[in-house]
Amino acid sequence: MPVTRRTFLKRMAVAGGAGILAACSRDTPAGYPPESWEPGYLRLEADGQLADRVERAYRKFERCELCPRRCRVNRRAGETGFCNATDQVKIYSHHPHFGEELPLVGRRGSGTIFFSNCNLRCVFCQNWPIAHVGLGQPVSDENLAEMMLDLQARGCHNINVVTPTHVMPNIVAAVRIAALQGLRLPICYNTGGYERMENIALLDGIVDIYLPDLKFMDGAESARYATAGARDYPEHAQSAILEMQRQVGRLVTDDNGIALRGLMLRHLVMPNRVAGSKAFVDWVAANLPADTYVNIMAQYRVEHRAFEYEAIARAITSEEFLEAMDWAEQAGLTNLDERSLAQAALHRRRRI
Repeated sequence: MPVTRRTFLKRMAVAGGAGILAACSRDTPAGYPPESWEPGYLRLEADGQLADRVERAYRKFERCELCPRRCRVNRRAGETGFCNATDQVKIYSHHPHFGEELPLVGRRGSGTIFFSNCNLRCVFCQNWPIAHVGLGQPVSDENLAEMMLDLQARGCHNINVVTPTHVMPNIVAAVRIAALQGLRLPICYNTGGYERMENIALLDGIVDIYLPDLKFMDGAESARYATAGARDYPEHAQSAILEMQRQVGRLVTDDNGIALRGLMLRHLVMPNRVAGSKAFVDWVAANLPADTYVNIMAQYRVEHRAFEYEAIARAITSEEFLEAMDWAEQAGLTNLDERSLAQAALHRRRRI
């Protein structure tokens, strides 16, 4: 029987409602994670190494060099640097999130924790009240661990820590606390990419899924659009991504396509080729496996202070997004995000 528009919308509404109810369930879904799979942090704990990682991470607060800005302030003494954070974490929210990549979302959502403040603070930031203003509530590492366990109990497929760089020690400490109380979900490190490789190396075996941005390929552009001129962004982001790839490799999913481990790379297409999308896909093709999961994103919008900069004071065009997708395919990238491919198909139809 043919499906009318009204019938289609009704079915979508029912499916959406079911998804929301599933996300609110206190029962962990059967079969995820698979019994045969174990997160790396549990192996580190069994080997007696995780406590040492926590101690090493926390020492970094005493002369903070958690990101390439290397402010060298003593955050344990209450001093603050560029990110405005002390050694106590601030959190804006934690909840099942359905706007992430499909391998992270699954049926029950990605267990997302939004951290306040940021070490990059782009002028076009879409989360600027959280990242720039620092809205959120201070919590202890024990409270953070409770949030992780709550997200697991609600059925989420992973613990997705958003903007984690400046609070990495708190995250590592909370993972250990939660692991001792039954946490066994993958940890997804959702970062803007402005990382120091030595700090990413400390996360080896703790993080299962890396979700970095590679925002800019040219230092002059990152200096222009990242607060306080992060000219060295491209080199640090690229080095960090190579270390992430070394640790976790290609994306691995369960039988339902839900992510368990691996690198998932993001790149936001910006107006007037500001982000360097051609250089981005060429770098990926030259330095990472062709089947690296790559999400070329079309959702740039004029936010925060972007209207002050003529080159980025508008939305991207269909042509700008499609040329980036075409470059990716021409470069031989074979594992492009499913939603990006669907968006590209829609934009191509609009051009006809």
